Amino acid sequence: MTDLLHSETFQVIVLAIVQGISEFLPISSDGHLIAVESLLPGIEDKTEINLILHFGTLLSIIVFYWRQLLQLLTSDRRVIPLLILGTVPVAIVGVIIKKKFPELIENPLLGGFMLVVMGLLLLLMEWIKGGETDYRKMAPRVALLIGIAQVFALLPGISRSGTTISFLLAVPAIAGATLLEGLDIYEQGGVKCDPQAAFLGCALAFVIGLVALNLLVRLLNQGKLHWFAYWLIPFGVANVVWQLYLLTQSPA
Repeated sequence: MTDLLHSETFQVIVLAIVQGISEFLPISSDGHLIAVESLLPGIEDKTEINLILHFGTLLSIIVFYWRQLLQLLTSDRRVIPLLILGTVPVAIVGVIIKKKFPELIENPLLGGFMLVVMGLLLLLMEWIKGGETDYRKMAPRVALLIGIAQVFALLPGISRSGTTISFLLAVPAIAGATLLEGLDIYEQGGVKCDPQAAFLGCALAFVIGLVALNLLVRLLNQGKLHWFAYWLIPFGVANVVWQLYLLTQSPA
């Protein structure tokens, strides 16, 4: 059992399942990945594994929304400047956090707190009546507001799909972050994790991501996103308690 837990393939499979489920559901993939990674013994190459798994779920969005993306590149090209406008805030803040405060987005204790906050936000949004706007009719200020909302999703535990259901805007944000991480890994000598485990993790995250996207659309249409708060709040509290316990056990 101990050998299995230390197996890179097993760890990648576990994380791929977590990433595939949590990337699109309003429960924060980063918050869950950080929590699970803290439980896996001796996990190495976290950045590389996370990059591979995020690439898998990026492919899920592209496949799921291929018609809209094709329209975006043809008949709906006027929307592209709005997507750029909505991506600017998260791109700027994301680079600053990555370069200046990398420990912030990898902190499991912060992730636990933010999971609770995300759960409370979902409950709050249940009481707020919203509407649905065709992305082709999106005003510049709306695109900018969605971009600002995505900035908060940089914090571990805050869900992009929970703060804003706008996956057309998520595509450039995720693709940009993936490219940035990929360049850093390349500069450090390239990917070091097992290629077979990497391919398996990417494929698994892709397939599960497609399933999660389908589930999200159904729950969104039924107005049931707040259901996830009943998972996020106790899971976040448990994670905070566990991380505080680990801190008390650390040598002074």
